[in-house]
Amino acid sequence: MKAEMNVYVSMFRIRFAHNLQYRSAVLGAILKGYLWAMMEVLGYLAIYRTGGGALPMEFSATASYVWAHQSFLVLFSVVFADSEIYSAIRSGAVVYDLARPVGLYGKWFCQSASNRLSFALVNCLPVLLLGAVTPKPYGLILPSVTQLAFFVVSALLAFCVTVAVAMLMYVSLFYFISQRGIRIIVRVVTSFFSGGVIPLLFFPKPLQRVIRVLPFAAMQNMPLQIFCGTIRGTNAAKGIVFQMFWLLILILAGSAAMKTATKKVVSLGG
Repeated sequence: MKAEMNVYVSMFRIRFAHNLQYRSAVLGAILKGYLWAMMEVLGYLAIYRTGGGALPMEFSATASYVWAHQSFLVLFSVVFADSEIYSAIRSGAVVYDLARPVGLYGKWFCQSASNRLSFALVNCLPVLLLGAVTPKPYGLILPSVTQLAFFVVSALLAFCVTVAVAMLMYVSLFYFISQRGIRIIVRVVTSFFSGGVIPLLFFPKPLQRVIRVLPFAAMQNMPLQIFCGTIRGTNAAKGIVFQMFWLLILILAGSAAMKTATKKVVSLGG
C-alpha cells in the first residue's frame, strides 16, 4: 500500500512540474481572470442598483464570491484539459495503463488533480491579489482568520469532490464513441448547479432545497460561500462534513464503476 501511494505521489509531482512550464498560458489566464471578474462585478453592480434589497447576498459578499470564483476556477472545473486521459480512452492506449502495476483509478485521479492544481496555484494568488487591491466596492473583502481556515479545508475537499466527479465522467466515456457531447453536458450541469454561473443563494428556494443535498453543493459552492462570509461557524463545519460524505461516496462509486468498465476493455492487434 505504501509503495503504491509513493507511485501516485511521484505521478502527481511529475505532472505538476510539467504543467508549470507554460508561462505564457499562465499570464494569459491571469489577465483573463481579472478582466472577467471585473466584468461580472460590474454586471452584478447594475443588478444591485435596481433591486439590491430583494437579493439574498450583500453586494460586497457577491463581489468577493466573484473574485474567489475566478481565482479558483480551474481548481473546481470538472471538465479540464485532461487530453491524455481522453486520448487513452479514444485510441485504446488505456490497455497499457491497465498492464501497469498501478491502479488505474488512482493514477488518473492523481494525474487529473495535478493538472488542475498546477494551473490553479499560479493563477489564483495573482487574481486574488488584484481583486484585493481593486478599489471598493468592486474589489474583494478578505475573510477573517477563522473563515480562511474553514475555507482552506473546504476548498481542498471541494477540489477532491470535483476530481471524483471528473473520474465518473472518464469512466462513462468507455461506453460512448464520441466524448464531446458528454463533456458539454457535464460542463454545463456541474458548473450551473455548483454555483459556477450564479451563487446558489440566488436560486429559487424550492430548487435550493433539492440542490443542497446533491454533490454539486459540495463542490465550489461551499468554499466560495465560506470565503465571502455567507456560511460561518457551525454551518461551515456542517458543510465540511457534508463534503466529506459526498467525497467518500463518489470515490467508492468511481472505483467500482472503473473496475466494471475496464473488465470489458478489449485490445485488438499487436
